Amino acid sequence: MIKAVIIDDEPLARALVKEYLQHYTQIEVVQECNDGFEGVKAINQHQPSLIFLDIQMPKINGFEMLELLENPPAVIFTTAFDEYALNAFEAHAVDYLLKPFSKERFDKAMEKFLDTTSVHQQKENTEKLVNNMGESALQAGRVVVKTGGKIRIIPISTIDYLEAADDYVKIISHGECFLKKRTMSFFEKSLPKDQFIRTHRSYIINIHQITRIDPYEKDGHVAVLRSGVKIPVSKSGYSVLREVLGL
Repeated sequence: MIKAVIIDDEPLARALVKEYLQHYTQIEVVQECNDGFEGVKAINQHQPSLIFLDIQMPKINGFEMLELLENPPAVIFTTAFDEYALNAFEAHAVDYLLKPFSKERFDKAMEKFLDTTSVHQQKENTEKLVNNMGESALQAGRVVVKTGGKIRIIPISTIDYLEAADDYVKIISHGECFLKKRTMSFFEKSLPKDQFIRTHRSYIINIHQITRIDPYEKDGHVAVLRSGVKIPVSKSGYSVLREVLGL
C-alpha cells in the first residue's frame, strides 16, 4: 500500500480528496491534518510516499511546513493559489490542483504520480521545490524553525544576527539560538537589504541591533550589538555598513 496524508484546513476539501481516492485501492490515507503543525507530526510518524497539501493555511503555510521536513515526500498541491504564482514551482511538484478541481483533473494528477517510477526522484523534486520557494516565508516577515520537537515562528524583526554553522545557519533572536538548514547566501538574498547586512562571510547582522562599530586589528572592525555581542566586520562588509548607515 502507498501511504498518503491529506493536509488542508478546509474539511470539505479533505473530504473531496478522500472521495476521489476511493478509486485508488493502492492508496491508503493514513491521516488527515487541519494545519501544517499537524502535517509535520503526521509525516514524521507515518512516513507517507505522497501528501496532498494546501498552501494557504493558518499558523504556517504549506511551503513553511515543507521546510521543516527532513525527508519530504512527493507533493500534490490542492490550492486556490493562482496559476501564475504556481509557475514558479510546478516543475518540482508532482502536480497541483486548483480549487475547485474535478475528478478528471484529480485523475490526471494521480496518473502523473503513479507513472513516476522513481520515489527517490520525487523526493529530490520536493527538496528542489522547498529550496525555490523558501523565500515566501521570509517575504511574509518570519522564519519558521523546528526546535526540541516544537515549531517556532520567529518574526524577522526580532532577529539579532545570523551565523554560519556548517550545513546550518544559527538564528539568534532575543538571546535564543535556533538552527535552520539553509545557507548564508539564501538569507543574504532573501532578508530585507535595508535591515540585514552581511558584514562577514559567517555573519549577517540586523543593523537596528548595532550600538557602535569599533576598529579591530589592521583594517578590521567589530560591530557591537545591544546584547553586547561583538560581530566581526570585514573590509567589504564595513563599506556596505557605512553606505547603509550613512556614515
